[in-house]
Order: sequence, then C-alpha cells, then structure tokens
Amino acid sequence: MSRRKIEMHHYRQALLRMRQGDSDRDIAKSGLMGRRTAANLRTLASEFNWLTSEQPAPDDATIAEALAPAKRAATTVSSLEPHRERIAAWLAQGISGVVIHPVLKREHGFTGHYSAVRRMLDRLKQDIPPKTTVRLNFAPGEAAQVDFGAGPTLEHPAGGQRRTWAFVMTLCFSRHQYVEFVWDQTVATWLGCHRRAFEWFAAVPARVIIDNAKCAIIKACIRDPEVQRSYADCAEGYGFKIDPCPPHDPQKKGLVESGVKDLKGNFLPLKSFRDLTDLNHQAKVWAMEEAGIRRHGTTGEAPLVRFEIELAMLLPLPAVAPDLGGWSQANVHPDCHIQFEHGYYSVPFRLVGQRLWFKATDGMVTISHDFQPVAAHGRTHKHGDRRTVNDPLPPDAQAFFAHDRAGCQAQARRVGPACAELIERRLADRIVERLRAAQGVLRFQKSYGASRLEAACARAHESPYYRTVKTILAGGHDLRRDDWGGSAPESVPHSGRFARNAASLFAAPDTVQ
Repeated sequence: MSRRKIEMHHYRQALLRMRQGDSDRDIAKSGLMGRRTAANLRTLASEFNWLTSEQPAPDDATIAEALAPAKRAATTVSSLEPHRERIAAWLAQGISGVVIHPVLKREHGFTGHYSAVRRMLDRLKQDIPPKTTVRLNFAPGEAAQVDFGAGPTLEHPAGGQRRTWAFVMTLCFSRHQYVEFVWDQTVATWLGCHRRAFEWFAAVPARVIIDNAKCAIIKACIRDPEVQRSYADCAEGYGFKIDPCPPHDPQKKGLVESGVKDLKGNFLPLKSFRDLTDLNHQAKVWAMEEAGIRRHGTTGEAPLVRFEIELAMLLPLPAVAPDLGGWSQANVHPDCHIQFEHGYYSVPFRLVGQRLWFKATDGMVTISHDFQPVAAHGRTHKHGDRRTVNDPLPPDAQAFFAHDRAGCQAQARRVGPACAELIERRLADRIVERLRAAQGVLRFQKSYGASRLEAACARAHESPYYRTVKTILAGGHDLRRDDWGGSAPESVPHSGRFARNAASLFAAPDTVQ
C-alpha cells in the first residue's frame, strides 16, 4: 500500500466520505488510501474547514494546492543526494541502476541498498522531458519509403547456407508495398529492386525516403548527404527525388519499418521455402492476398483500395527504361587494363596510372575519363577473363599482337597463296612452336617485297623452312625461270652455275635437248 500512487480522485472521494462521517479505518478498508494518509488528509481538511457540511466541497485544484506543501514536507532526503549529478550523468549515458549501485559502493563509499538507487533514478527520469513524435501525413503519390530487413536463411546456389535480405518499398498514402528477398545489399541489387518495384506498381512515386545505406548514400549528413552516382542516375532516369533520413533517425521512415516488422511477424513464421524463387513467390502472394486486402490499423482501409486512388497521382513509368548500371572507380594497371570484379578491361595506354570511372551493366562495361567515354567492352563474368582491344595499346604492344599466330596467318594471305601455305605448314608443327620462324619469313617482305617473298615461298614448297626461304631470296633464286613455273625479269643476269634444273641433268640421253 505504501508504494501505491494515490491520485487526486482518491483524495476527493476520501474527503467526501469524511464529510459523510466515515472514519479513517473505514476509508482504509475501502482501499482508497491507508489510515496514516487518511489521518493526514483529515488534519489538512480540518485546517481549511472542509469537513463541515455547511461549506461547499473544494474542487480538485484547491485540494492539490493544499496538498503540495504537505507532500513536500513528507518527502525525505535521499541518502544519494550528494551523488545526484553523478547518477544523472550515468543515466544520460544509458547505464542501469544494477551497474551504478556496486560502483557507488566500491568507489564512493555508499552503504545503502539498491532500492535507494532505484528511487533516485525514478526521480531523475521524471525531470527528463518525454520524447514526442509527430505523425506525418502524405498525399497520394507523394512518397514511398524503402528499407532492408533480415530474411530467412536458405541454401545458396553456390553452396552453403546464406542469409537473405528483404527489400520493402511502401507507398506512404495507400500502404501498398512491394517485397523482394535478395542475397545481398550491393548497389546493383539495390537498383534492380527499385526497377522491379516501380514495374510492380506500374508507376513511380515523386519522392523516395531511404535510410543511409552504403548502396545509396556515400556520406550521411543532415544537410548535404552525398548520394551514390549510380543511384542518382536511377533517380534522374525515373524522375523521383531521393530523400535520405537524418543519421540515427529511422523514425522518419516509420511506415516501411512497420512494413518490415509486419513481414517478419505475419509472413515468415511457420512457413517453409524451397529456394529464393519460392520465397519471393509466396511473398508476392502474401502482399496481394493478405496484407493488401486487410484493414490497415492507421488508415482504416485496405491498402489495395487506397492504391486505386493513389495510382492516378503517381508518376508514369518512362517510355524507355533507364540504364541502371553501377558506377565504380578503378586504377589503370601498367598492362593498360582496369579490374572489375574478376574481369579485366583494356583502356588507352596514355591513361596508365590514372583512376577512372566506369559504368557496369548486365552486358556492358563503359569506361570514362573526364566525363568522356574512352572504352567499351562486353561484360565478362568468367574469373580472370580479359577484354582487350589492340588499337588503344602502346605501339610496341600493337606490333607484338599484330605478329601473333592469327596476325601471321592474315599477313601471309595478303602476300599470296604460296606464302600462306608455307606459314600454315610452319604453324601446324605439333612438336615445336614455330611462331618466330613464321614471323621471320614474313619479315623478308620489308627487304625483298611481297612478290619476291611469294615466289620464294613457292620455290621452297618442298622445304618450308625459314633458312630455305632466306637462301632463295639471298641468292636471287626466286627470280630465275625454271620448272617451278615462275618467270624472271630479263634485266636480271643469270650465272652459269646450276643453269639446268635437276630433271634435265638426270634425264635419259635421248630426251636431253
């Protein structure tokens, strides 16, 4: 009874019963207050002449004014009064009385009980202004709120159990929501969820209220938050404004917070899911057939009913969906490539050592320098794969790649069929790599010209070696008219040595002319 808080209406009822002749014992039996409190009230009432029936009963304000000095006089001084400021500072830090009590005993010589600490904390809490909130009202189509929440653990396609995350977008007016479970909270996932949410609503809200997640906000700030470049492109493409909450103030998006809590409390329990696809299918059915049609506790209407009103006020989807590629930065390696995820993409050699922006979509990687695109490649998802364009490479590197196997074959075909056949035979060796030999043969074109090289290759068809072609060209044998079918210019002198071919030397006497 001593710890019970006596309200003003208890004092008034007790005073009225005293005026009717009830004793302090009768009042205590009724449960209004104890005999001692009733006795104190009777003494006070006698001083103000409230017990006589001739005088009208006082109102609550008069009784409260008369009781105030008596309550203050009855209040005892706490043994912790010398430590009031210290305890108030600990309370502001969120330290509990269970921790404060032993510290006071150990370091400040306090000998009282824990109940004294608890009473002091109760008095200090009464002096703290209560936290207040203001309910925000939104017009149809004005805003949507977005948040992530932890989902169930499922078997990942790559193997092993992994936690999922629930992406929830709630329209502030109708409370209609889009729900999708994903494996991560990367920028690409964040942008993809926005696109699918807008397509789910078939419209776009004018403003999207978000938390300060790294996939959306680079630097959180009350006044000037820094938005991810990729998310800024998404907002520009769809025509909505990004409205980040102030740091450490998630109440500004309380609607979606309630939606995430509703998802965890009313959808996930007592359900089983085969995989992520099954989980998302069941989530969308729940959003339409349960959460969408039940009466909302705040609006008093079903979200889908209010959505019919809100849909006309939402922004239309763009005629062409914007490219939601993710922007990132990377340094150009000395090999003229940048690395993104597990792939490598070439850039002009003059940009080696610089840090460049690049935009990666599902199918392309576009690299920019000073806001100008300098390279574009098809995106690879293969570990260690390289996307290389030879033109932007240094001259030495271009010359090197021009003389690889494919380059040698192409160059030989331009010289002539005999040269192409000889190079093919050299590169077809299954034992030894003959690339340098093929490069050496093609290099004769600079000294002797393409026609002489073609003639030399035709003469060396029975011995397709580098040294054979070199000997033919150095001796001018490719210029002679003989049985290989070639013709030599008349202005080139012939020596008498080997003037006859081998067939005429070893022919029968009667056939020699």
